[in-house]
Amino acid sequence: MWNMFASYLPSWSVLLQAVIAVSIPYGLSRIISKAEQPIDEKTGQEAGDQTPQPDFTGKLDADLDRVRTEFGHQSDLNCRTFCLGNTNQQAAILFVNGISDRDLIDKHILKSLMGDLALAGHDHAPDSPAPSYTAQYIKNNILSVGILKEVDCLADLSAELLRGHTALLLDNSPEVIILGTRKEITRSAKEPPSEALVRGPRLGFNESICDNTTLLRQHGENTKLTITQLRVGHRVTKELVIAYVEDIADSNLVQEVRERIERINLDDIQDTGYIEQLIEDDFLSPFPQVQSTERLDRVLAALVEGRIAILLDGTPFVLIVPTTFNMLLQSPEDYYERWIPGTLVRMLRYFAAFVSTFGPSLYISFISFHQGLIPTKLALSIADTRVGVPFPSLIEVLIMEVALEILREAGLRLPKPIGQTIGIVGGLVIGESAVQAGIVSPIMVIVVAVTAISSFAIPQYNAGISLRVLRFIAMIFAAVFGLYGVVLFFLMLCSHLVKLKSFGVPYISPAAPYRPQDWKDYLVRAPFKLMKQRPKMMNTKSPVRKK
Repeated sequence: MWNMFASYLPSWSVLLQAVIAVSIPYGLSRIISKAEQPIDEKTGQEAGDQTPQPDFTGKLDADLDRVRTEFGHQSDLNCRTFCLGNTNQQAAILFVNGISDRDLIDKHILKSLMGDLALAGHDHAPDSPAPSYTAQYIKNNILSVGILKEVDCLADLSAELLRGHTALLLDNSPEVIILGTRKEITRSAKEPPSEALVRGPRLGFNESICDNTTLLRQHGENTKLTITQLRVGHRVTKELVIAYVEDIADSNLVQEVRERIERINLDDIQDTGYIEQLIEDDFLSPFPQVQSTERLDRVLAALVEGRIAILLDGTPFVLIVPTTFNMLLQSPEDYYERWIPGTLVRMLRYFAAFVSTFGPSLYISFISFHQGLIPTKLALSIADTRVGVPFPSLIEVLIMEVALEILREAGLRLPKPIGQTIGIVGGLVIGESAVQAGIVSPIMVIVVAVTAISSFAIPQYNAGISLRVLRFIAMIFAAVFGLYGVVLFFLMLCSHLVKLKSFGVPYISPAAPYRPQDWKDYLVRAPFKLMKQRPKMMNTKSPVRKK
């Protein structure tokens, strides 16, 4: 007997080992999956073991208490309870004072809901109980509001109320109806003061994103104009719009812009300047890689070229991506005039940008290191005016440049009636007083004045600021190395510009990489008959602009 049992013992041990080998990993996997199951903090149960329940129960009093608790009994939250028509079914509307349209609520919501609804399709016998209206019936047969939707989440309800919409809660109905009653506070679409033109449209964007998208639709009638809405901001959410022409813009570019915007994680975004700094390619570069504008015509022209516009609620400044350096020196007026004067003015802007950046540095290098390069009569005249000046050329330039920047900033912050007067009078008084006191030379005042006037000729304000910053760096290079330092700084600047990109587009294209066909709208504004194709660097779906 024992011998027979012992003969089967090896096979039983093998079977036992197999059972253990299977059961232990299975039990460990169950324990691990159990440990990884998320736990609901409020109920203490596993999140996977319960199906999500709606936040509203259909009991009006309980649902109103939950909403008041969520809002913390805000004083500007209005709650109006009433009976539907001539029935006993209770209902309530919630809206926030100031941002909701009271006339629309009174005339089109309350008046419709408190009328004789029983005759509208729920006739019943006198002895039968009063009907109970559902959210679906009220939406389809009673409410005369254009924007309607349902929510079942308390967070969604709070967000809609803070946007100015009205919430309708019904007794015996867990659905909450959101009514579009947002009150728009807007200003007229006037010409932007920072981008004034002699000839051209006088329309500009305002702070309402609804008005801005309307302007795009009205003045750019195109069925392919696509407007995509997003929400940005963690604590204070705002509406953001990405606009592009579907059959022109590159799909990869659209996806890249969307992904960069969705990665933004800030509590509050007050202006598109926040977005500009968060989506640019190189935040260490002094050059703006995203163009901002208030002009409608500039945005429409960019959309037709295959670029993308970014609009944010609460600001009139619209972002255009991708951006190249030549866009910052172009004006819409270049295209409203004939091509010969448009080309001349554009070349003058390039010259003004160079003078604004390197004017003082060239003066320092010639005066301090390379006097032999100055013509003899001019050198004698400069030497005569510098007699008695106690400071070297660098300190002399820094005094005048810093004073000019302070005057410029003061003129911007002062009220408009006196801002320009202070800037002009202050510049004249300080310049004349500095010359008479022997602190600076008259030729230095002329150099600084020409530099300031050149900076005013740049159409884009943020581009002018960048060149003003580079001006001070160029002055330091000139004071240390002379003309060689100016050339060295210029080469470093060119090297940086060649490497810089804006959403994958080379920043100084079409100069580098060299694209001859795009030079028709670069330094020269060619006639419209010759500009038959869109910029090749944009990789558009439809490269032909004019057939």
